[in-house]
Amino acid sequence: MQPLILLIISLLIDASFSWIRMFIALFFSIVISLAIGIYAARSENSGRIIVPILDVFQTLPILAFFPFVIYIVVNFLPGYVGINAAVIFLIITSMVWNISFGVYEAVRTLPKEFSEVAGLYHLTAWQRLTKILIPASMPHIAEQSVLSWSIGLFYLVTSEIFSTGSAQYSVKYGIGVALTKLAFSNNLSAYLTGILVFVIFVVATRFLFFRPFERYSNKSGTRKSQAGLTIFKKMLNFDAYNRILKAHRKSNIRAKAGTYKMQQESFSVNATQKGGHVYIYIAAVMALIAVACLLTAYPMLGVYEYEAIVSLLTSLARVWLAFAIILIVAVPLCIYLIFISKHSGSYMLLFQIIASIPATILLPIMVLALNSYPSHGELVAFAVYFLSGIWYVIFSLIASTRTLPANIFDIRKLFHVKGVTAIRKIYLKALLPGLVTGAVTAIAAEWNASIVAEYFTTSAIGNGALISSVSTGMGKLLDTSLSSGNLTLMFIGLVNLVVMILLVNTFVWKRLYGNLSKIYE
Repeated sequence: MQPLILLIISLLIDASFSWIRMFIALFFSIVISLAIGIYAARSENSGRIIVPILDVFQTLPILAFFPFVIYIVVNFLPGYVGINAAVIFLIITSMVWNISFGVYEAVRTLPKEFSEVAGLYHLTAWQRLTKILIPASMPHIAEQSVLSWSIGLFYLVTSEIFSTGSAQYSVKYGIGVALTKLAFSNNLSAYLTGILVFVIFVVATRFLFFRPFERYSNKSGTRKSQAGLTIFKKMLNFDAYNRILKAHRKSNIRAKAGTYKMQQESFSVNATQKGGHVYIYIAAVMALIAVACLLTAYPMLGVYEYEAIVSLLTSLARVWLAFAIILIVAVPLCIYLIFISKHSGSYMLLFQIIASIPATILLPIMVLALNSYPSHGELVAFAVYFLSGIWYVIFSLIASTRTLPANIFDIRKLFHVKGVTAIRKIYLKALLPGLVTGAVTAIAAEWNASIVAEYFTTSAIGNGALISSVSTGMGKLLDTSLSSGNLTLMFIGLVNLVVMILLVNTFVWKRLYGNLSKIYE
């Protein structure tokens, strides 16, 4: 057993390499998000296409493509540089969606007077970008970067413990690899030491980077916006300036309404316009005819489709079962924290620390703990799904109550409302907006975790060793089909998954957000 000091030094080196990958990925994610979000918000037609695509990719389990990404990248960047580039690329694909939505929301809810005055005085595209659009987006970028960082940690660990099984393509230094090796070395104290180092890095990043970043972004955005208003004040008469200033002060209120409207728009498509349903029916008939022709010409596709549907339905059942348990735990807990407890701040700090530990970090130890139970593969999958989604619900519920009127907390005492009546009439209604938003993000996180939850292999302890697996599921299908080279089956599985995501978004989340948006009108 190596001395404790050497173990800590080794873990610090591994964590440092992981954090370097994370910061590189965050930088490129912000740059990409600014380009995508601003373009989608400024172009109405493009936004109708880009935003739904972003939502689909946010839900797809990107990990299914990782071995393929490694294969492509290392052909251009062979060796250790290539595998690190592949890991960073994967982290970017997990971070960029939330930040893009934040930029999109910021630009969409920007007072129109800014754009009108910029056009009136012929500001260049670069001036509009640097003086108006980027400063307005920075507070949203800072806010969403915290969430994206947490999501990125999940993929950082997963990407480091996933590899092609070849020593040439393995990540040599990384906290994910280190913790996986320690977990399966039966050295619990060393493993817990690694968890502690990981948590210290997370907490230090939160206080030393994200808090200053949030303060700078808010001050920078406000300062530049005020500078822009001062310039406009010199250009315009006093009445026009007042209109702009009032619109600027109301931007936060409009942003709250815009959040739900933006979410509703993200699930809308051009076909919902006048006469659009006719095109849907025509497209559906044509798709059925095309599928029938393909099945006639290639009967094996029917077998693949059946396998994909069974896998999809099985994973769908796991996802929603885990989400139901999440609600049973999260809703009462948040009611207590928000409306009853006097120490919610202390609990929140504890939750933030616990939530900073990705399910993938705990996966090796969960496998070992549940290995002796019947159907341990299903238990491991449920645990990963549960841990992947619960914090989204809890933090979304808590965040949604920050905009509640202060006197709502006194209603229970004033009208002597308590027990089930208080829960039904006050608490649940107050939590409803956050519950819908939390449901969307939590279920998307569960689908993203399906690759790890249903089929977990790692080269950290062997050449692609199988650690945990379920009998069937979409995550397992995508993983095994790609690793076996059956790209046709993988493609059919992805098509079925995308169709399911679009259907749920259109007929479930869109309608729920449509009802919620009326509250803010």
